[in-house]
Amino acid sequence: MRYLLVLPFIALTFVCWGIYGPVLHKGQVALGEDPTSATEDGKSSAPPQLSRLRPFVCVGLAYFLVAVVVPLLALRMYGEQGKWTSSGAFWSLAAGAAGAMGALGIIMAFKSGGKPVYVMPLVFGLAPVVNTLATIFMNRSFRETSRIFLAAIIVVALGAAGVMFFSKAGGGNIVRLSVFDLLLVVLSILLTALCWGIYGPVLHRGQVKMEGSRLRPLLCVGLAYLVIAVIIPTPILITAGEVGSWQVAGTVWSLAGGAAGAVGALGIILAFHFGGKPILVMPLVFGIAPVINTAMELLNGARDVPVPLAFYVSLVMVAMGAVGVLVFAPKPQVH
Repeated sequence: MRYLLVLPFIALTFVCWGIYGPVLHKGQVALGEDPTSATEDGKSSAPPQLSRLRPFVCVGLAYFLVAVVVPLLALRMYGEQGKWTSSGAFWSLAAGAAGAMGALGIIMAFKSGGKPVYVMPLVFGLAPVVNTLATIFMNRSFRETSRIFLAAIIVVALGAAGVMFFSKAGGGNIVRLSVFDLLLVVLSILLTALCWGIYGPVLHRGQVKMEGSRLRPLLCVGLAYLVIAVIIPTPILITAGEVGSWQVAGTVWSLAGGAAGAVGALGIILAFHFGGKPILVMPLVFGIAPVINTAMELLNGARDVPVPLAFYVSLVMVAMGAVGVLVFAPKPQVH
């Protein structure tokens, strides 16, 4: 019966994180520079120049509103269980910093020419692998690894390669990228997978250190986003500038992407609060979020480009492999 309280918050997270990439990419395009606007005939073969810092600032502002202002008001008016601790604040701030750097990695992948149709599934497929491998290293549980677990990692790797190269919406894009841009896309995806892979365990530790508090860890996450995604980029944007300009539509879409990420983080915290365990919560989130992402992309225009069956097979492989990595992860022996 208790898990009936957990499932709605898991659903909230995989929906929010599933739409995060496409929505943020739309804002990034609108805040960038369209080369057709500089030509007399309104036609240009050059790709649009995407903004980097403007959507990142919008994400930070959205996190500040959702994860700082709202929790502060709720704590002041109603309070909650738990208490502030230095160790809890440290781990929660670290989780927020990891989340913000992961968001920057997504923006850099899009800026370098990556598309949400394959960037986000790769992130959601690789992040649980990073998470599990880091846990194995911390717990020194290498001897407990099973063949099923190793097979699941191989399935994720094969599925990830298929997602990139079997999609005409994604693979054709990769062929057109230069070697340098392709390297930046891959490195950006790996950066996000690394940051988001450690995000859940670190945030959960901060929540435990604050004796099960819900709003305090979320508030720390929002503060970390404020520093990394707003306070640091804003002076750079003012002094150095970048392509594009502030547009209402782009600002709204970028803020919506940031809000989706923040609400998803809240869903994770609430799922843990009501008794959800990482072994249940994270497989569902990482397994279903890329499906939501792909559906969004197909509805957002990728449906006009024929996508081969192999792409969908690869997408299923990534999702199932990620779930298998988390479910069959080696458990440390109890001494």
